[in-house]
Amino acid sequence: MLLAILVILPFVLGGTAFLCRTGPAGRGLLVAGAGAHLILSVAAVFGRAEALFGGILLLDALGGLFLLLTSILFAAAAVYAVGYLAHEHADERRDFQEGAFFSNAPQAVFIACLFFFLGSMTLVTATHHLGLLWAAIEATTLASAPLIYFHRHHRSLEAAWKYLVICSVGIALALVGNILLAAAGGSGAPDTESSLYLGDLLARAKTMNPMWFKAGFVFLMVGYGAKMGLAPMHTWLPDAHSESPSLVSALLSGALLNCAFLGILRAHQIGVAAGLADFCSPIFIGLGLFSMVTAAVFIIGQGDFKRILAYSSVEHMGILSLAMGLGGAAAFGGMLHAAAHSVTKAMLFLLAGNILAAFHTKSSHDARGVIRALPVTGVLWVAGFLAITGSPPFGIFLSELTILKAALDAGRFVLAAAYLGLLGLIFCGMAVPVLRMAQGPPTPHIAPGPRGEDALSVGPPLVLGGLTLLLGLYAPSFFSDLLTRAAALAAGM
Repeated sequence: MLLAILVILPFVLGGTAFLCRTGPAGRGLLVAGAGAHLILSVAAVFGRAEALFGGILLLDALGGLFLLLTSILFAAAAVYAVGYLAHEHADERRDFQEGAFFSNAPQAVFIACLFFFLGSMTLVTATHHLGLLWAAIEATTLASAPLIYFHRHHRSLEAAWKYLVICSVGIALALVGNILLAAAGGSGAPDTESSLYLGDLLARAKTMNPMWFKAGFVFLMVGYGAKMGLAPMHTWLPDAHSESPSLVSALLSGALLNCAFLGILRAHQIGVAAGLADFCSPIFIGLGLFSMVTAAVFIIGQGDFKRILAYSSVEHMGILSLAMGLGGAAAFGGMLHAAAHSVTKAMLFLLAGNILAAFHTKSSHDARGVIRALPVTGVLWVAGFLAITGSPPFGIFLSELTILKAALDAGRFVLAAAYLGLLGLIFCGMAVPVLRMAQGPPTPHIAPGPRGEDALSVGPPLVLGGLTLLLGLYAPSFFSDLLTRAAALAAGM
């Protein structure tokens, strides 16, 4: 029953949080719920939780990896949220008018939506029924849209609507993809019924109709690719990440994008089993490189530091797609990259929240002298920049090196050169604004606010920074084994 508890618990806590009309009680429930979910997730992932309901709930290594990452990031965001919600700082103060959206208890709604968001993402990782996975990915959209709108100004409203519209169109296309997959799996024999169970589709892969599968895979790649943030379907992502509260941005980038990626990987597993890997790989590689190019174009000269982080997510989703297109050893690099990117990007978004609260601006030109004004945040900000751009000895350096080596070993020298060139271009594009923010005295006309730094604001990003450093230096055997098993499933081996 462990998986059932894991899925149900966040929804129960969300309903309870909605009834909590006092801020401290809601924030305490958020931290306690996050801690309980993390403990149960570790038990489920490494204790090999049993399947339930005929395989509807089934946690394999691939889903387990993303479940673990989701739970870790949610725990970090929950701790950060205690201070964030307790200090309604000037530029982030919420102005809820009488009769406006849930005006009587904005924090209660916010915490409830966080729990619903967690529950939806948990279900994505813990199901092998592709129809239920589709519904859970759609539920993540509905649960997270109010979180994006939490600032209640015209920019956040525009970002929330763009997020809803684009992701809803994407999920509609993914529904068509699921229907085509079911049709492909039911076409092997006259008496074979269509099924959306992953196990059934894998068992029928050799006899499925290849044309139906190819059409279904394209629809799923475009549909879930929109939610994942792959270019050119990424257009919701910069606005949503930029306008959301920083802890929500951390969850969107570090956890939500992985859920959409998992939906694509499930289809890829079927494609490899059907002997159609050669069809899937060029699509992965093409969208991966295009995403990296798009990120490089928009990062260079970008002045909004939260949008820089958002476009960086587009880059790293492209790297994940590229890794799956290469296959083999690159698949292991892709799983490691997913883990390292999640913790690093969440760390950076939490730090961006500290900077925004202190300087009341998202402009890298105005938020200057961060190291002097916020010493711990400033040092972690520079370390996070080095980590996210693949500098040693952080985890992303190791994952990107593994992907590069796989490309060279496969004789894909042009692809490897393009990959390296884009990484270098993005490093330079990010270095200018990040280092400009870190160095020198604080900007004279924008003095840092009085909130300063406390354990709740710097503790979670510090822990996440330690994790990305650990991934680059030493991965415990139990985690390496999880990555290896997840990579084998993702690559269809």
